[in-house]
Amino acid sequence: MESNFTFLDYFIFALYAIIILSVGLWVSRGKKGVKKSAEDYFLASKSLPWWAIGASLIAANISAEQMIGMSGSGMALGLAIASYEWMAALTLIIVGKYFLPIFIEKGLYTIPEFIEKRFSTNLKTILAVFWIALFIFVNLTSVLFLGGKALDTILGNGDGSMIFTAIVSLALFAAAYSLYGGLAAVAWTDVIQVTLLVVGGLITSVIALEHVTPDGGVLNGLSHIYDTAGDKFHMILKRDNPEFMNLPGIAVLIGGMWIANLYYWGFNQYIIQRTLAAKSLKEAQRGIVFAAFLKLIIPLIVVIPGIIAFVMFSQPEGTAMIDGVGEAFRKADGSMNYDKAYPWLISTFIPAGLKGLVVAALAAAIVSSLASMVNSTSTIFTMDIYKPYLAKKDGKNRDVAVGRIAGAVALVIAIIVAPTLGSIEQAFQYIQEYTGLVSPGILAVFMMGLFYKKATNKGAIAGILVSIPVALALKTPYLELPWMDQMLYTFLITMVVIVFVSFSTNKEIDDPKGIVVTKTTFKTGPVFNMAAYAICIILVVLYTVFW
Repeated sequence: MESNFTFLDYFIFALYAIIILSVGLWVSRGKKGVKKSAEDYFLASKSLPWWAIGASLIAANISAEQMIGMSGSGMALGLAIASYEWMAALTLIIVGKYFLPIFIEKGLYTIPEFIEKRFSTNLKTILAVFWIALFIFVNLTSVLFLGGKALDTILGNGDGSMIFTAIVSLALFAAAYSLYGGLAAVAWTDVIQVTLLVVGGLITSVIALEHVTPDGGVLNGLSHIYDTAGDKFHMILKRDNPEFMNLPGIAVLIGGMWIANLYYWGFNQYIIQRTLAAKSLKEAQRGIVFAAFLKLIIPLIVVIPGIIAFVMFSQPEGTAMIDGVGEAFRKADGSMNYDKAYPWLISTFIPAGLKGLVVAALAAAIVSSLASMVNSTSTIFTMDIYKPYLAKKDGKNRDVAVGRIAGAVALVIAIIVAPTLGSIEQAFQYIQEYTGLVSPGILAVFMMGLFYKKATNKGAIAGILVSIPVALALKTPYLELPWMDQMLYTFLITMVVIVFVSFSTNKEIDDPKGIVVTKTTFKTGPVFNMAAYAICIILVVLYTVFW
Protein backbone atom coordinates (compact mmCIF):
# COMPACT_ATOMS: atom_id res chain seq x y z
CA MET A 1 0.00 0.00 0.00
CA GLU A 2 1.49 3.32 -0.99
CA SER A 3 0.87 6.64 0.68
CA ASN A 4 -1.48 8.91 -1.25
CA PHE A 5 -0.84 11.94 0.93
CA THR A 6 -1.14 15.13 -1.13
CA PHE A 7 0.47 18.53 -0.69
CA LEU A 8 -2.76 19.73 0.97
CA ASP A 9 -2.58 16.89 3.49
CA TYR A 10 1.03 17.69 4.35
CA PHE A 11 0.14 21.37 4.67
CA ILE A 12 -2.72 20.68 7.09
CA PHE A 13 -0.57 18.32 9.13
CA ALA A 14 2.25 20.88 9.26
CA LEU A 15 -0.23 23.58 10.30
CA TYR A 16 -1.39 21.37 13.18
CA ALA A 17 2.22 20.85 14.31
CA ILE A 18 2.98 24.58 14.18
CA ILE A 19 -0.16 25.49 16.16
CA ILE A 20 0.54 22.93 18.90
CA LEU A 21 4.19 23.94 19.26
CA SER A 22 3.31 27.64 19.25
CA VAL A 23 0.59 27.28 21.89
CA GLY A 24 2.77 24.99 24.00
CA LEU A 25 5.69 27.41 24.00
CA TRP A 26 3.46 30.46 24.47
CA VAL A 27 1.76 29.14 27.61
CA SER A 28 5.17 28.02 28.89
CA ARG A 29 6.52 31.52 29.10
CA GLY A 30 7.08 32.62 32.65
CA LYS A 31 7.22 36.05 34.17
CA LYS A 32 10.30 37.90 33.03
CA GLY A 33 13.15 37.47 35.49
CA VAL A 34 11.17 35.00 37.65
CA LYS A 35 12.42 31.43 37.77
CA LYS A 36 9.82 28.68 37.47
CA SER A 37 9.03 26.87 40.69
CA ALA A 38 8.28 23.15 41.03
CA GLU A 39 4.59 24.04 41.40
CA ASP A 40 4.69 26.08 38.17
CA TYR A 41 6.36 23.29 36.20
CA PHE A 42 4.80 20.13 37.63
CA LEU A 43 1.34 21.42 38.64
CA ALA A 44 0.78 24.31 36.17
CA SER A 45 0.79 26.79 39.09
CA LYS A 46 -2.44 25.09 40.29
CA SER A 47 -4.39 27.22 37.86
CA LEU A 48 -6.27 24.78 35.59
CA PRO A 49 -10.03 25.34 35.05
CA TRP A 50 -12.50 22.44 34.81
CA TRP A 51 -12.74 22.36 31.01
CA ALA A 52 -8.95 22.21 30.60
CA ILE A 53 -8.76 19.42 33.20
CA GLY A 54 -11.47 17.36 31.49
CA ALA A 55 -9.99 17.81 28.02
CA SER A 56 -6.49 17.04 29.28
CA LEU A 57 -7.65 13.88 31.06
CA ILE A 58 -9.07 12.49 27.82
CA ALA A 59 -6.12 13.64 25.71
CA ALA A 60 -3.73 11.92 28.13
CA ASN A 61 -5.83 8.77 28.07
CA ILE A 62 -6.71 8.41 24.37
CA SER A 63 -3.58 7.42 22.50
CA ALA A 64 -2.30 4.80 20.12
CA GLU A 65 -3.45 2.18 22.63
CA GLN A 66 -7.05 3.23 21.98
CA MET A 67 -7.00 4.64 18.44
CA ILE A 68 -5.03 1.67 17.12
CA GLY A 69 -5.22 -1.03 19.79
CA MET A 70 -8.87 -0.66 20.78
CA SER A 71 -9.97 -0.41 17.13
CA GLY A 72 -8.08 -3.67 16.60
CA SER A 73 -9.94 -5.23 19.52
CA GLY A 74 -13.18 -3.80 18.08
CA MET A 75 -12.46 -5.72 14.88
CA ALA A 76 -11.66 -8.89 16.84
CA LEU A 77 -14.43 -8.91 19.44
CA GLY A 78 -16.74 -5.96 18.80
CA LEU A 79 -18.50 -3.43 21.02
CA ALA A 80 -17.73 -5.38 24.21
CA ILE A 81 -14.32 -3.70 24.31
CA ALA A 82 -16.20 -0.38 24.81
CA SER A 83 -16.76 -1.43 28.43
CA TYR A 84 -13.34 0.04 29.12
CA GLU A 85 -14.66 3.43 28.02
CA TRP A 86 -18.20 3.33 29.43
CA MET A 87 -17.20 1.81 32.77
CA ALA A 88 -14.44 4.43 32.94
CA ALA A 89 -17.12 7.14 32.94
CA LEU A 90 -18.60 5.68 36.14
CA THR A 91 -15.13 5.16 37.60
CA LEU A 92 -14.33 8.85 37.06
CA ILE A 93 -17.41 9.80 39.11
CA ILE A 94 -16.16 7.61 41.99
CA VAL A 95 -12.65 9.07 41.74
CA GLY A 96 -14.02 12.61 41.76
CA LYS A 97 -16.24 12.05 44.79
CA TYR A 98 -14.14 9.77 47.01
CA PHE A 99 -10.46 10.06 46.02
CA LEU A 100 -9.87 13.66 44.91
CA PRO A 101 -10.99 15.34 48.17
CA ILE A 102 -8.28 13.45 50.06
CA PHE A 103 -5.56 13.91 47.41
CA ILE A 104 -6.11 17.65 47.11
CA GLU A 105 -6.42 18.13 50.87
CA LYS A 106 -3.01 16.46 51.22
CA GLY A 107 -1.48 18.90 48.69
CA LEU A 108 0.11 16.10 46.64
CA TYR A 109 2.50 16.51 43.71
CA THR A 110 2.69 12.77 43.02
CA ILE A 111 0.72 9.63 43.80
CA PRO A 112 3.75 7.97 45.52
CA GLU A 113 3.77 10.99 47.85
CA PHE A 114 0.42 9.79 49.24
CA ILE A 115 2.06 6.48 50.14
CA GLU A 116 4.75 8.37 52.08
CA LYS A 117 2.20 10.40 54.02
CA ARG A 118 0.01 7.35 54.72
CA PHE A 119 2.61 4.60 55.17
CA SER A 120 6.38 5.20 54.83
CA THR A 121 9.14 6.76 52.75
CA ASN A 122 10.62 3.35 51.91
CA LEU A 123 7.37 2.06 50.43
CA LYS A 124 6.94 5.32 48.53
CA THR A 125 10.41 4.95 47.00
CA ILE A 126 9.77 1.35 45.94
CA LEU A 127 6.54 2.33 44.20
CA ALA A 128 8.11 5.44 42.64
CA VAL A 129 10.86 3.33 41.04
CA PHE A 130 8.25 0.82 39.87
CA TRP A 131 6.11 3.54 38.26
CA ILE A 132 9.04 5.14 36.49
CA ALA A 133 9.94 1.74 35.01
CA LEU A 134 6.31 1.09 34.05
CA PHE A 135 5.93 4.48 32.34
CA ILE A 136 9.15 4.06 30.35
CA PHE A 137 9.09 0.37 29.42
CA VAL A 138 5.33 -0.19 29.04
CA ASN A 139 3.46 3.08 28.49
CA LEU A 140 5.93 5.22 26.52
CA THR A 141 7.30 2.34 24.45
CA SER A 142 3.87 0.93 23.54
CA VAL A 143 2.48 4.34 22.54
CA LEU A 144 5.58 5.10 20.46
CA PHE A 145 5.54 1.70 18.76
CA LEU A 146 1.82 1.69 17.95
CA GLY A 147 2.01 5.30 16.79
CA GLY A 148 4.99 4.51 14.57
CA LYS A 149 3.18 1.46 13.19
CA ALA A 150 0.10 3.54 12.36
CA LEU A 151 2.06 6.29 10.57
CA ASP A 152 4.03 3.64 8.66
CA THR A 153 0.72 2.25 7.36
CA ILE A 154 -0.76 5.64 6.48
CA LEU A 155 2.25 7.61 5.24
CA GLY A 156 4.59 4.83 4.16
CA ASN A 157 4.21 1.49 2.42
CA GLY A 158 3.04 -0.40 5.49
CA ASP A 159 6.12 -2.62 5.40
CA GLY A 160 7.67 -1.37 8.63
CA SER A 161 10.42 0.65 6.95
CA MET A 162 9.14 3.94 8.35
CA ILE A 163 8.35 2.83 11.92
CA PHE A 164 11.60 3.95 13.57
CA THR A 165 11.56 7.33 11.80
CA ALA A 166 7.98 7.85 12.94
CA ILE A 167 8.86 6.84 16.51
CA VAL A 168 11.68 9.38 16.68
CA SER A 169 9.54 12.11 15.10
CA LEU A 170 6.67 11.58 17.54
CA ALA A 171 9.03 11.60 20.51
CA LEU A 172 10.77 14.80 19.40
CA PHE A 173 7.43 16.50 18.76
CA ALA A 174 6.16 15.66 22.25
CA ALA A 175 9.48 16.72 23.80
CA ALA A 176 9.58 20.05 21.95
CA TYR A 177 6.99 21.68 24.20
CA SER A 178 6.41 19.34 27.16
CA LEU A 179 10.01 19.32 28.42
CA TYR A 180 10.24 23.09 28.33
CA GLY A 181 6.78 24.06 29.52
CA GLY A 182 5.86 21.28 31.94
CA LEU A 183 2.25 20.46 32.81
CA ALA A 184 0.92 23.88 31.76
CA ALA A 185 2.12 23.34 28.17
CA VAL A 186 0.76 19.79 28.18
CA ALA A 187 -2.67 20.66 29.62
CA TRP A 188 -3.41 23.74 27.49
CA THR A 189 -2.33 22.09 24.22
CA ASP A 190 -4.49 19.12 25.22
CA VAL A 191 -7.58 21.30 24.83
CA ILE A 192 -6.71 21.64 21.12
CA GLN A 193 -5.59 18.03 20.84
CA VAL A 194 -8.77 16.53 22.28
CA THR A 195 -10.98 18.70 20.06
CA LEU A 196 -8.99 17.55 17.04
CA LEU A 197 -9.02 13.88 17.94
CA VAL A 198 -12.81 13.87 18.52
CA VAL A 199 -13.53 15.71 15.25
CA GLY A 200 -10.99 13.67 13.28
CA GLY A 201 -12.19 10.41 14.83
CA LEU A 202 -15.82 11.14 13.98
CA ILE A 203 -14.83 12.03 10.39
CA THR A 204 -13.12 8.64 10.05
CA SER A 205 -16.16 6.78 11.39
CA VAL A 206 -18.63 8.70 9.20
CA ILE A 207 -16.63 8.31 5.96
CA ALA A 208 -15.95 4.61 6.64
CA LEU A 209 -19.68 4.03 7.18
CA GLU A 210 -20.36 5.79 3.86
CA HIS A 211 -18.26 3.13 2.09
CA VAL A 212 -19.61 -0.03 3.75
CA THR A 213 -22.39 -0.58 1.20
CA PRO A 214 -22.46 0.03 -2.56
CA ASP A 215 -25.36 2.48 -2.08
CA GLY A 216 -23.45 4.59 0.44
CA GLY A 217 -25.00 6.59 3.27
CA VAL A 218 -24.04 6.68 6.94
CA LEU A 219 -27.35 5.25 8.16
CA ASN A 220 -27.22 2.51 5.51
CA GLY A 221 -23.70 1.64 6.62
CA LEU A 222 -24.65 1.59 10.29
CA SER A 223 -27.70 -0.56 9.59
CA HIS A 224 -25.61 -2.94 7.46
CA ILE A 225 -22.86 -3.52 10.02
CA TYR A 226 -25.49 -4.03 12.75
CA ASP A 227 -27.45 -6.53 10.60
CA THR A 228 -24.45 -8.47 9.31
CA ALA A 229 -22.26 -8.35 12.43
CA GLY A 230 -24.90 -8.39 15.15
CA ASP A 231 -22.74 -10.59 17.37
CA LYS A 232 -20.22 -7.73 17.50
CA PHE A 233 -22.77 -5.46 19.22
CA HIS A 234 -23.05 -7.30 22.53
CA MET A 235 -21.45 -5.72 25.60
CA ILE A 236 -21.62 -8.89 27.70
CA LEU A 237 -19.93 -11.87 26.03
CA LYS A 238 -21.23 -15.42 26.53
CA ARG A 239 -18.92 -18.17 27.73
CA ASP A 240 -18.79 -19.82 24.31
CA ASN A 241 -17.41 -16.63 22.73
CA PRO A 242 -13.75 -17.14 21.72
CA GLU A 243 -12.90 -13.78 23.36
CA PHE A 244 -14.54 -14.68 26.70
CA MET A 245 -11.14 -15.05 28.38
CA ASN A 246 -10.42 -11.39 27.59
CA LEU A 247 -13.84 -10.00 28.59
CA PRO A 248 -15.48 -12.57 30.89
CA GLY A 249 -19.18 -11.78 30.64
CA ILE A 250 -20.94 -10.25 33.64
CA ALA A 251 -17.62 -10.17 35.53
CA VAL A 252 -16.75 -7.16 33.38
CA LEU A 253 -19.45 -5.20 35.23
CA ILE A 254 -18.93 -6.53 38.75
CA GLY A 255 -15.39 -7.92 38.71
CA GLY A 256 -11.92 -7.30 37.38
CA MET A 257 -12.76 -4.36 35.13
CA TRP A 258 -13.16 -2.30 38.30
CA ILE A 259 -9.61 -3.18 39.36
CA ALA A 260 -8.18 -2.01 36.04
CA ASN A 261 -10.26 1.18 35.97
CA LEU A 262 -9.84 2.24 39.62
CA TYR A 263 -6.09 1.71 39.38
CA TYR A 264 -5.80 3.61 36.09
CA TRP A 265 -8.10 6.56 36.79
CA GLY A 266 -7.53 6.87 40.54
CA PHE A 267 -3.84 6.18 41.09
CA ASN A 268 -2.08 6.70 37.76
CA GLN A 269 0.22 9.72 37.95
CA TYR A 270 -0.07 10.82 34.33
CA ILE A 271 -3.87 10.80 34.62
CA ILE A 272 -4.48 12.20 38.09
CA GLN A 273 -1.76 14.88 37.90
CA ARG A 274 -3.94 17.36 36.00
CA THR A 275 -6.63 17.18 38.71
CA LEU A 276 -3.97 17.98 41.34
CA ALA A 277 -3.25 21.14 39.29
CA ALA A 278 -6.84 22.43 39.56
CA LYS A 279 -7.74 25.86 40.91
CA SER A 280 -9.85 24.16 43.56
CA LEU A 281 -11.44 20.84 44.52
CA LYS A 282 -14.75 21.94 42.96
CA GLU A 283 -12.96 22.76 39.68
CA ALA A 284 -11.18 19.38 39.73
CA GLN A 285 -14.45 17.52 40.29
CA ARG A 286 -16.18 19.38 37.45
CA GLY A 287 -13.24 18.54 35.20
CA ILE A 288 -13.58 14.87 36.13
CA VAL A 289 -17.28 14.81 35.27
CA PHE A 290 -16.64 16.59 31.95
CA ALA A 291 -14.11 13.87 31.10
CA ALA A 292 -16.73 11.24 32.02
CA PHE A 293 -19.16 12.67 29.46
CA LEU A 294 -16.42 12.65 26.80
CA LYS A 295 -15.74 9.01 27.66
CA LEU A 296 -19.27 8.08 26.60
CA ILE A 297 -18.63 9.08 22.97
CA ILE A 298 -15.14 7.57 22.59
CA PRO A 299 -16.46 4.16 21.33
CA LEU A 300 -17.90 5.97 18.29
CA ILE A 301 -14.36 7.04 17.47
CA VAL A 302 -12.31 3.96 18.34
CA VAL A 303 -14.55 0.86 18.40
CA ILE A 304 -17.04 1.36 15.55
CA PRO A 305 -14.19 1.70 12.97
CA GLY A 306 -12.92 -1.72 14.04
CA ILE A 307 -16.35 -3.29 13.48
CA ILE A 308 -16.56 -1.58 10.07
CA ALA A 309 -13.16 -3.06 9.15
CA PHE A 310 -14.39 -6.52 10.24
CA VAL A 311 -17.46 -6.30 7.98
CA MET A 312 -15.39 -5.11 5.02
CA PHE A 313 -12.90 -7.93 5.57
CA SER A 314 -15.49 -10.71 6.01
CA GLN A 315 -17.56 -9.44 3.03
CA PRO A 316 -21.12 -10.52 3.99
CA GLU A 317 -23.80 -10.08 1.32
CA GLY A 318 -24.51 -6.45 0.50
CA THR A 319 -21.05 -5.20 1.46
CA ALA A 320 -19.11 -3.01 -0.96
CA MET A 321 -16.20 -4.79 -2.66
CA ILE A 322 -12.89 -3.24 -1.60
CA ASP A 323 -9.75 -4.14 -3.54
CA GLY A 324 -7.03 -5.69 -1.42
CA VAL A 325 -9.09 -5.96 1.78
CA GLY A 326 -8.45 -9.71 2.03
CA GLU A 327 -4.68 -9.24 2.02
CA ALA A 328 -4.67 -6.07 4.13
CA PHE A 329 -5.15 -7.86 7.46
CA ARG A 330 -3.37 -11.15 6.78
CA LYS A 331 0.14 -11.65 8.10
CA ALA A 332 2.66 -13.83 6.29
CA ASP A 333 1.83 -16.77 8.58
CA GLY A 334 -1.90 -16.43 7.84
CA SER A 335 -2.87 -14.92 11.21
CA MET A 336 -4.83 -11.67 11.54
CA ASN A 337 -3.29 -8.23 12.04
CA TYR A 338 -6.23 -6.63 13.85
CA ASP A 339 -4.34 -3.50 14.85
CA LYS A 340 -4.15 -2.46 11.21
CA ALA A 341 -7.90 -1.69 11.18
CA TYR A 342 -7.81 2.03 11.99
CA PRO A 343 -4.80 3.07 9.88
CA TRP A 344 -6.12 0.95 6.97
CA LEU A 345 -9.47 2.77 7.03
CA ILE A 346 -7.70 6.15 6.98
CA SER A 347 -5.32 5.27 4.16
CA THR A 348 -8.09 3.64 2.07
CA PHE A 349 -11.11 5.92 2.43
CA ILE A 350 -10.23 9.37 3.73
CA PRO A 351 -9.90 11.84 0.82
CA ALA A 352 -7.13 14.38 0.25
CA GLY A 353 -7.24 17.32 2.61
CA LEU A 354 -9.34 15.52 5.17
CA LYS A 355 -6.65 12.85 5.39
CA GLY A 356 -4.20 15.45 6.68
CA LEU A 357 -6.75 16.47 9.33
CA VAL A 358 -7.48 12.87 10.37
CA VAL A 359 -3.80 11.96 10.59
CA ALA A 360 -3.26 15.13 12.63
CA ALA A 361 -6.02 13.88 14.96
CA LEU A 362 -4.24 10.54 15.30
CA ALA A 363 -0.94 12.33 15.94
CA ALA A 364 -2.71 14.52 18.52
CA ALA A 365 -3.87 11.43 20.41
CA ILE A 366 -0.36 9.98 20.40
CA VAL A 367 1.60 13.16 21.13
CA SER A 368 -0.68 14.35 23.95
CA SER A 369 -0.31 11.01 25.75
CA LEU A 370 3.45 10.98 25.22
CA ALA A 371 3.72 14.51 26.63
CA SER A 372 1.65 13.54 29.68
CA MET A 373 3.69 10.40 30.34
CA VAL A 374 6.99 12.25 29.99
CA ASN A 375 5.82 15.02 32.33
CA SER A 376 4.61 12.55 34.95
CA THR A 377 7.78 10.45 34.74
CA SER A 378 9.87 13.56 35.33
CA THR A 379 7.57 14.64 38.19
CA ILE A 380 7.90 11.33 40.05
CA PHE A 381 11.68 11.15 39.50
CA THR A 382 12.23 14.73 40.65
CA MET A 383 9.87 14.84 43.63
CA ASP A 384 10.18 11.25 44.88
CA ILE A 385 13.75 10.22 43.93
CA TYR A 386 15.92 13.25 43.25
CA LYS A 387 14.63 15.67 45.88
CA PRO A 388 14.84 13.38 48.94
CA TYR A 389 17.95 11.42 47.95
CA LEU A 390 20.08 13.19 45.33
CA ALA A 391 19.56 16.94 45.72
CA LYS A 392 22.52 18.84 47.13
CA LYS A 393 21.75 20.65 50.33
CA ASP A 394 22.99 23.97 49.01
CA GLY A 395 19.66 25.75 48.95
CA LYS A 396 19.54 25.95 45.16
CA ASN A 397 16.34 24.91 43.41
CA ARG A 398 17.19 22.60 40.53
CA ASP A 399 13.86 20.76 40.46
CA VAL A 400 12.74 22.08 37.06
CA ALA A 401 16.10 21.44 35.37
CA VAL A 402 16.24 17.91 36.78
CA GLY A 403 12.66 17.31 35.66
CA ARG A 404 13.52 18.29 32.09
CA ILE A 405 16.60 16.06 32.03
CA ALA A 406 14.66 13.12 33.51
CA GLY A 407 11.93 13.49 30.89
CA ALA A 408 14.48 13.60 28.07
CA VAL A 409 16.28 10.48 29.34
CA ALA A 410 12.97 8.62 29.65
CA LEU A 411 12.12 9.45 26.03
CA VAL A 412 15.53 8.36 24.74
CA ILE A 413 15.22 4.99 26.51
CA ALA A 414 11.68 4.53 25.16
CA ILE A 415 12.84 5.33 21.60
CA ILE A 416 15.51 2.61 21.88
CA VAL A 417 13.15 0.00 23.37
CA ALA A 418 9.98 0.70 21.31
CA PRO A 419 11.06 -1.01 18.04
CA THR A 420 11.76 -4.25 19.96
CA LEU A 421 8.10 -4.70 20.86
CA GLY A 422 7.43 -6.37 17.53
CA SER A 423 3.91 -7.12 16.36
CA ILE A 424 1.17 -7.84 18.90
CA GLU A 425 -2.20 -9.15 17.75
CA GLN A 426 -4.34 -7.00 20.07
CA ALA A 427 -2.04 -4.45 21.66
CA PHE A 428 -4.70 -2.88 23.89
CA GLN A 429 -5.68 -6.21 25.48
CA TYR A 430 -2.03 -7.25 25.77
CA ILE A 431 -1.08 -4.08 27.66
CA GLN A 432 -4.10 -4.39 29.98
CA GLU A 433 -3.40 -8.03 30.75
CA TYR A 434 0.26 -7.64 31.70
CA THR A 435 -0.22 -4.40 33.61
CA GLY A 436 -2.81 -6.45 35.51
CA LEU A 437 -0.07 -8.51 37.12
CA VAL A 438 0.96 -5.58 39.34
CA SER A 439 -2.02 -3.20 39.45
CA PRO A 440 -4.27 -5.25 41.83
CA GLY A 441 -1.69 -5.24 44.61
CA ILE A 442 -0.99 -1.53 44.24
CA LEU A 443 -4.72 -0.73 44.13
CA ALA A 444 -5.29 -2.79 47.30
CA VAL A 445 -2.60 -0.81 49.15
CA PHE A 446 -4.12 2.51 48.10
CA MET A 447 -7.70 1.51 48.86
CA MET A 448 -6.78 0.21 52.31
CA GLY A 449 -4.65 3.30 52.89
CA LEU A 450 -7.58 5.55 52.04
CA PHE A 451 -10.43 3.76 53.78
CA TYR A 452 -9.02 1.38 56.45
CA LYS A 453 -7.59 3.36 59.37
CA LYS A 454 -5.93 0.31 60.95
CA ALA A 455 -3.83 -0.43 57.83
CA THR A 456 -0.15 -0.29 58.79
CA ASN A 457 3.08 0.07 56.87
CA LYS A 458 3.96 -3.58 57.60
CA GLY A 459 0.57 -4.65 56.26
CA ALA A 460 1.00 -2.57 53.08
CA ILE A 461 4.51 -3.96 52.41
CA ALA A 462 3.31 -7.52 53.02
CA GLY A 463 0.43 -6.94 50.62
CA ILE A 464 2.70 -5.64 47.84
CA LEU A 465 5.15 -8.53 48.31
CA VAL A 466 2.40 -11.16 48.26
CA SER A 467 0.39 -9.71 45.35
CA ILE A 468 2.77 -10.51 42.48
CA PRO A 469 3.36 -14.21 43.42
CA VAL A 470 -0.42 -14.55 43.84
CA ALA A 471 -1.02 -12.94 40.43
CA LEU A 472 1.52 -15.26 38.79
CA ALA A 473 0.03 -18.33 40.51
CA LEU A 474 -3.48 -17.42 39.32
CA LYS A 475 -2.13 -17.02 35.79
CA THR A 476 -1.24 -20.71 35.47
CA PRO A 477 -3.03 -22.34 32.49
CA TYR A 478 -4.28 -25.11 34.79
CA LEU A 479 -6.78 -22.75 36.43
CA GLU A 480 -8.13 -21.41 33.11
CA LEU A 481 -9.12 -18.12 34.70
CA PRO A 482 -9.84 -15.05 32.57
CA TRP A 483 -7.20 -12.46 33.39
CA MET A 484 -9.81 -10.02 34.69
CA ASP A 485 -10.87 -12.64 37.23
CA GLN A 486 -7.21 -13.13 38.12
CA MET A 487 -6.99 -9.40 38.86
CA LEU A 488 -10.08 -9.47 41.09
CA TYR A 489 -8.88 -12.46 43.12
CA THR A 490 -5.39 -10.97 43.47
CA PHE A 491 -6.91 -7.71 44.71
CA LEU A 492 -9.12 -9.47 47.27
CA ILE A 493 -6.32 -11.75 48.53
CA THR A 494 -3.97 -8.76 48.87
CA MET A 495 -6.55 -6.87 50.93
CA VAL A 496 -6.98 -9.89 53.22
CA VAL A 497 -3.20 -10.02 53.73
CA ILE A 498 -3.07 -6.29 54.53
CA VAL A 499 -5.91 -6.63 57.06
CA PHE A 500 -4.39 -9.75 58.68
CA VAL A 501 -0.88 -8.31 59.05
CA SER A 502 -2.15 -4.89 60.14
CA PHE A 503 -4.51 -6.38 62.71
CA SER A 504 -1.90 -8.76 64.10
CA THR A 505 0.50 -5.86 64.75
CA ASN A 506 -2.05 -3.18 65.65
CA LYS A 507 -5.14 -4.83 67.11
CA GLU A 508 -7.00 -2.11 68.90
CA ILE A 509 -6.00 1.36 67.75
CA ASP A 510 -6.10 3.08 64.39
CA ASP A 511 -2.77 3.64 62.65
CA PRO A 512 -1.44 7.13 63.50
CA LYS A 513 -1.24 7.93 59.79
CA GLY A 514 -4.79 6.72 59.05
CA ILE A 515 -6.94 9.06 56.94
CA VAL A 516 -9.53 10.93 59.01
CA VAL A 517 -12.71 11.73 57.11
CA THR A 518 -15.61 13.92 58.22
CA LYS A 519 -19.20 14.38 57.10
CA THR A 520 -18.12 17.06 54.64
CA THR A 521 -15.10 15.23 53.13
CA PHE A 522 -17.10 13.60 50.35
CA LYS A 523 -19.72 16.31 49.92
CA THR A 524 -20.11 17.37 46.27
CA GLY A 525 -21.87 20.29 44.62
CA PRO A 526 -25.17 20.22 42.69
CA VAL A 527 -23.48 20.46 39.25
CA PHE A 528 -21.33 17.39 39.96
CA ASN A 529 -24.29 15.48 41.44
CA MET A 530 -26.65 16.18 38.51
CA ALA A 531 -23.97 15.24 35.98
CA ALA A 532 -23.21 12.03 37.88
CA TYR A 533 -26.89 11.01 37.85
CA ALA A 534 -27.13 11.77 34.11
CA ILE A 535 -24.09 9.60 33.35
CA CYS A 536 -25.48 6.71 35.40
CA ILE A 537 -28.82 6.88 33.52
CA ILE A 538 -27.05 6.96 30.13
CA LEU A 539 -24.95 3.92 31.11
CA VAL A 540 -28.02 1.95 32.17
CA VAL A 541 -29.64 2.69 28.81
CA LEU A 542 -26.51 1.74 26.83
CA TYR A 543 -26.05 -1.58 28.63
CA THR A 544 -29.76 -2.37 28.35
CA VAL A 545 -29.78 -1.76 24.59
CA PHE A 546 -26.50 -3.54 23.82
CA TRP A 547 -26.53 -6.26 26.48
